[in-house]
Amino acid sequence: MQVKYIQPFINATIKVFKEFLGVEIKPGQPFLFNHNENKYSYDISGIIGIGGHTLGIVVVSFPKLVALDLASRITGQTIKIFDDTVIDLVGEIVNIIAGNAKQGLEQYPLVISLPSIVKGVNHQITGVSGVPMIGIPFSSKKGDIYLFVSLKDLITA
Repeated sequence: MQVKYIQPFINATIKVFKEFLGVEIKPGQPFLFNHNENKYSYDISGIIGIGGHTLGIVVVSFPKLVALDLASRITGQTIKIFDDTVIDLVGEIVNIIAGNAKQGLEQYPLVISLPSIVKGVNHQITGVSGVPMIGIPFSSKKGDIYLFVSLKDLITA
């Protein structure tokens, strides 16, 4: 996977959290994610498939408290349980991040799928077979958020 794909997703994640959600997040050190070795605490993930000149996925994962806080911010109501509102919000967040990142990758024709949501305590995610998955942790006042990117070039110059 080429580094040129990762930075637009980092930039988009920071921008969406700040401008859309009013939350300051700070990126941490990127790492090579291995679902058999790395154990992180998240309870809900939004997944976007990427096609076109690349094939892969982008995942944004949240612990329960972060997801509930974000849903409460958006709705203006206190939300205490994972319901359809939280699921829809996580899907919308990952969709907006992918759309913003696509603007930073205009030179590469990309197609972005509709988001899928996976929830469950410490669920596992995997990337494209044979392609590294890069994880980027983001810290916030409510907890860590994780961005995972796994993309494979289909067309080489």
